Amino acid sequence: MSSTRQQLLIGGEWRQARSGATFEARNPFTAEVASIAAAAGREDAAAAAAAAVQAFPEWSETPLAKRRELLDRAAQLMEERQEEFAATVAEETGGTFGWGMFNVGLAAGMLRDAGVQAAAVHDQEIHSHVPGKRMRAVRQPAGVVVGIAPWNAPVILGTRALAAPLALGNTVVMKASEASPRTHGLIVDCLARAGMPAGVVNLITNAPADAADVVEELIAHPAVRRINFTGSSHVGRIIAEKAGRHLKRVVLELGGKAPMVILDDADLDAAAAAANFGAFMHQGQICMSTERIVVDRRVADEFAERLVARASGLKVGDPRDPSTQIGPLINAAALDRVSELVEDALEKGALLLTGGEADGLVYQPTVLRGVTPEMRIYREESFGPSVSLIEVDDAEEAIAVANDTEYGLSASIFSGDVERAEQLARRIQSGICHINDTTVHDEPQVPFGGVKASGWGRFGGQWAAEEFTELRWISIQDERREYPI
Repeated sequence: MSSTRQQLLIGGEWRQARSGATFEARNPFTAEVASIAAAAGREDAAAAAAAAVQAFPEWSETPLAKRRELLDRAAQLMEERQEEFAATVAEETGGTFGWGMFNVGLAAGMLRDAGVQAAAVHDQEIHSHVPGKRMRAVRQPAGVVVGIAPWNAPVILGTRALAAPLALGNTVVMKASEASPRTHGLIVDCLARAGMPAGVVNLITNAPADAADVVEELIAHPAVRRINFTGSSHVGRIIAEKAGRHLKRVVLELGGKAPMVILDDADLDAAAAAANFGAFMHQGQICMSTERIVVDRRVADEFAERLVARASGLKVGDPRDPSTQIGPLINAAALDRVSELVEDALEKGALLLTGGEADGLVYQPTVLRGVTPEMRIYREESFGPSVSLIEVDDAEEAIAVANDTEYGLSASIFSGDVERAEQLARRIQSGICHINDTTVHDEPQVPFGGVKASGWGRFGGQWAAEEFTELRWISIQDERREYPI
């Protein structure tokens, strides 16, 4: 297989789409062809689900120790191929080399931790009021899990779609992103090379025009019991609606508009560093990216000065250069969206403190001040390297502004009074809130997910078992029981 070509993996066999069709993914920085991938259709999706069904009985009965061994081996292979992964991430998505390397480090940890967390899943004894009856709550593998992975943190989020389901005894069909088919293919290749039995992990790549058909086929397949999706809230709603028709459970991790609240007693140097990282890491194309900085107006001038100094000093350019900190946006549509939001804000009175210009698909890190609810960027997710400063009079107003959004994934609060910050954190409507840290943070062992339009369900840690297993009640009647009739 060519270094730029990606095939499907179905039932342990790497192969082309049944139709023979392919599609191209292009490098956002050079516009050159980054990957040529098999363009799967409905028949291929059905075949992948069928292969996962066939592999499920044996895999679900495989001892956890063996499952952990295979996941650990896959993690090791990922680490050995870290530079290959990073180069592919840069070619397909425009992510910087450092971003790709970081992706692999966290993803390998997810594979290892999934096995550790699965070992903590135990039967639970339940007291019965009936004499001679023993009862247990038992968690068992759900069956076939479909993982729909995005392009923006392709190694991390592609691995997350697979790790816990596999560790818990499910088989998986991974639907790769149309923008990063080869990156997602590398994840599956590591699992296959680690020794995963045929059909336990299957890979589907598809052309953008075929995405709806492929996803619908996977959701509707009778053997598919769970669907997990990471991506936009718009697409998440569509997937939830389709899954609802078939009474399939879903885990959705969707969009965000993360607020960073900076109170009047905050360490402004620390806050500026965290905001710079949170707003501009990976060009702001992270679901947790800091999009709104809700700052007490008594410290707004000083904070803005410190943030602008950092943002204006970031190195932008070719993501293949290890020294580059800001690379291109994923495509022209993404650039148009960010540009339109910034221009709308400026037309309505916002101040441009730095940035606001593009060179090709590379958009300069942009800081806006004086953003108000009348501006689109106040509410709409930019998913780009722009951040808005919104000034407030006190902590009460700060919490109201932080919650003035349909989203609720990540948030953070900076304050010198940690107890005060903790009390306020409990009032922010988000699945995640960090005190005196950035909004962008993830670890394998945490309950990761959002509220409101940011989705439902949780990836990570022991909480993944609630999503990817069936909870059953099993009882044993040891003594003969007398019935009323």
